[in-house]
Amino acid sequence: MARKTGANVTRREFLKGASTALAVGAAVGSGLAPRRLRAQGAAAPPSERILLAFIGVAGRGSALMNDFKRLPETVITDVCDVYRPHAEAARELAGGRAEVYSDFRKLLEKTKADAVVIATPPHWHPLISIAAMEAGKDVYCEKPMCLRPDEGVAMVRTMQKTGRVTQLGTQIHAGENFRRVVEIVRSGLLGKITSVRTIVSLNEYPGKLGNVPDSDPPEGMDWDMWLGPLPKRPFNRALFESGGHRYFRACVGSWVNELGPHIMDLAFWAMAPGIPRSAQASGGRFALQDVSDIPDTVDMLFEYPDFSMTFTHTATNGYNFGFGPEPDRGRRLMVLFHGTQGTLAADYGSCRLFLEGGKAEDVKLPEPSIPRSPGHQREFLDAIKTRQQPPCNFEYHLPLAVAIGMGHAALFSGEKLSWNDRRQRVEGSRAAVAEATSRYRAPWQLPKV
Repeated sequence: MARKTGANVTRREFLKGASTALAVGAAVGSGLAPRRLRAQGAAAPPSERILLAFIGVAGRGSALMNDFKRLPETVITDVCDVYRPHAEAARELAGGRAEVYSDFRKLLEKTKADAVVIATPPHWHPLISIAAMEAGKDVYCEKPMCLRPDEGVAMVRTMQKTGRVTQLGTQIHAGENFRRVVEIVRSGLLGKITSVRTIVSLNEYPGKLGNVPDSDPPEGMDWDMWLGPLPKRPFNRALFESGGHRYFRACVGSWVNELGPHIMDLAFWAMAPGIPRSAQASGGRFALQDVSDIPDTVDMLFEYPDFSMTFTHTATNGYNFGFGPEPDRGRRLMVLFHGTQGTLAADYGSCRLFLEGGKAEDVKLPEPSIPRSPGHQREFLDAIKTRQQPPCNFEYHLPLAVAIGMGHAALFSGEKLSWNDRRQRVEGSRAAVAEATSRYRAPWQLPKV
């Protein structure tokens, strides 16, 4: 059935239009005033340079350093990491000239950087972002934006109060496929959309992290600073090495907060639904048998006035429906828009249309209309110059971040939560509200904004 009615939208239908958009995008670029062209990778003159400080420089942080280094305006002035070997390696990556810090507060006191790039574990994102904006710095922060709704609200209020430019690291937003999906959804081709389903499937074997015992932290590691606002606990290398924090509830909540911001971004962009009225969830830890403590199975339901949205996550079964002749096995992220006239299925790089009683191949799809992105990091640097917020700023991302925070609170409390838009806070039972509210270890506190 699917094979008869499916159409590979990205390749077949939009190739000509995309080539036109490419030409226009190349000419228009970021919308800045025209400048003399330079050879790729050539350094910008001093008047155009943008000074960047990086906080959290292992893994994703070092990848972002390389991404920004490719842009000619970038000058890396400072690097900060609680593990000295990571910071020293980042200093070398920056050309050996960057100042090295282990405490982001000292960096913010002394740096001359125009902006900071934050790639710490997620539990640090709100506090460092807010501190950086208060210090007069623009902020590029890796996803997820926050763990709980009150943190996201505080981040947006600080952004509005300080006038700082912000960008969240949901780089898939800059891709062409997401633009084509948004255009189809908004064209009305699917009819009235009544349901949006987002899915993340992984195939993690039950003992992935092993049962690593606690130990002393390695030399050069400030473990207390790594924990920061989290409850005091012993060092465990499973938490620290190779992105292991993603498997611990205190650091991230669950995989919903790791991969959800990418695929749910497409649903929130296309539908523009705002913060959900309520959230419910079920799930648990049914298969994982290692030192981690995140749930391996999660289902969330978000209520809106005229449609429903769900998020489904399985960590130990990667089976999901792909676009090829056979279902795929492995990691799969997907969103499905179900309308009265058809369904659109999409992942990062492709989409496919299934019509009610018709052939997708016979349908005229909307012409590309959303401007081509010059690149996610490029958008941030351009926004620093123009003082116009880039597409994935904190305010844009807040509804998605609050939805995930509400979903986690519903999951961990076992109760339904609702959103009070006037008061900008969650409401529900005492247990549910407690799960949705930040709780920091002294002396750390979420600023009241």
